[in-house]
Amino acid sequence: MPRLPRIDIPGLIYHVIFRGIERKEIFRGAADYKELLSRLSSLAKIEDMKVYGFALMPNHVHLLVRPLKMSLPTFMRRLLTGYAIYFNRKHKRAGHLFQNRYKSFVVEEDTYFLELIRYIHLNPVRAGIISDLDRLVLYPYSGYSALMGRTKCSFMKVDEVLLNFGSNLKGARQSLKEFMKDGIALGWQTHLLGGGLKRGLAKIDPESKINLQVYDERVLGSGLFVEAILKDINKGESRMQEDSLLKELFDKVAISYNLSLPELCSGSRRKVVSKARAAAVFNATKKLGTSPRVLSQALGVAPSTIYDIVRLEKGEGKLFQD
Repeated sequence: MPRLPRIDIPGLIYHVIFRGIERKEIFRGAADYKELLSRLSSLAKIEDMKVYGFALMPNHVHLLVRPLKMSLPTFMRRLLTGYAIYFNRKHKRAGHLFQNRYKSFVVEEDTYFLELIRYIHLNPVRAGIISDLDRLVLYPYSGYSALMGRTKCSFMKVDEVLLNFGSNLKGARQSLKEFMKDGIALGWQTHLLGGGLKRGLAKIDPESKINLQVYDERVLGSGLFVEAILKDINKGESRMQEDSLLKELFDKVAISYNLSLPELCSGSRRKVVSKARAAAVFNATKKLGTSPRVLSQALGVAPSTIYDIVRLEKGEGKLFQD
């Protein structure tokens, strides 16, 4: 079954996991851990990526992030490509460092944010790398140390996480510690690795055996949250299709008037450009149902100009025909 395309919606929270190829080590010493953290720090600051949690393990990494400017795929490509080049040069190796593509799950914030803070930061303990919480606070390659104030991590949104546990810093850290302690007994909680309602939270009708709620393997959240995400994705795909059709129409109009596409979209008042623009607006409105707002942005003119063209019975100039 083909893999579904990634969900890329700025402002949402993502749980990201990437592993070494064949589950081999991607860190061979302190310098490697520090290199990845340095790259993560630089990219997060430049691209305005909020990092809420991380855990670096010998052969894999967990991140909890909220992309704001750069898309998550672009961010991860730059992070992983840069680190892989560093690692291969340093350790005199060649070939792929990471296993397939990284995994990313959109997270329903209200329900799963704190659960993932706990899950991600307990990874070194559950894997047996660290024996207990007292030692975890000293582990420099997990965000828990920064949350507890033992290390500084400039790229991590420590205050935003701690506010979920109280307004008093000391009290919030104590509450976080108790929350983490309770989580040790819960085990691995595999449903937090994505899949939403498909993993342990589905509501199945006892008679029809049909799942009563929507789920998606790329989303960790309730049926209503999954529905909202899928609706947003469909809108985005519709916009992309509309943009493609609009560009195709503009290309044809530009050729008909012996103009380049940039000239047509320049907002110029030249007579030939004005005629071509009128034809483009008339056709886009009639054939594609494109809104004046979209046409205004695409053609580089004020919305009032588009409305004036639309109000004219025949547009200004010949009507372009396919």
